[in-house]
Amino acid sequence: MNVDIHDSWKPYLQDEFEKPYFKDLVNFVKNEYVNNQCFPPGKQIFNAFNCCPFENIKVVIIGQDPYHGYGQAHGLCFSVNDGVSHPPSLINIFKEIEQDLGIPYPKSGNLMRWAEQGVLLLNATLTVRANQAGSHQNKGWETFTDTIIEIINDKKEEVIFLLWGGYAKQKTKYIEDTKHKILVSGHPSPLSANRGYWFGNKHFSKTNFLLEQVFQAPIQW
Repeated sequence: MNVDIHDSWKPYLQDEFEKPYFKDLVNFVKNEYVNNQCFPPGKQIFNAFNCCPFENIKVVIIGQDPYHGYGQAHGLCFSVNDGVSHPPSLINIFKEIEQDLGIPYPKSGNLMRWAEQGVLLLNATLTVRANQAGSHQNKGWETFTDTIIEIINDKKEEVIFLLWGGYAKQKTKYIEDTKHKILVSGHPSPLSANRGYWFGNKHFSKTNFLLEQVFQAPIQW
């Protein structure tokens, strides 16, 4: 696994790449990709960072695991490649955007367009074995992605963090709410959404309102 990451991130992460845990993680991931089918494709593992340079970050959305079905994951949380059926959580995200902003439900589930506007779509774990959810958890990815959150917290200001579900909410301990904005709700998965914890959170209009308050362009969701 080559750490092929956008140059804007390298000054902040060079020390991290040299740490023993990260070297162990690289070896684990390399072996997994050689011996098993894993997602996303190797060149897309760091897609979230390559699509959203450090200086562009305005919003951070935190997911947990990449999708583990064939052709779905491409390195951006909740996003799928063009032409791939929308997973249930993504369907509910688009439904909330539709209700919140009146934007028609999109054909493509590819959220690259968000990333290019400054939305970091960060999974806590960046790889997974095919059809085995959580198979690459607790191997070092969480240490790395928690460090990412801490770096953004320390080096940036007025970033909006969207924390959906119990797992993402645990990341509040890395974020100073005096420097940044945190919006919390239930997860968009059907289990949570159907119990009333997702729909109506209006996170998309709230995010744009907060961006405009600090003279930033709103996101075209």
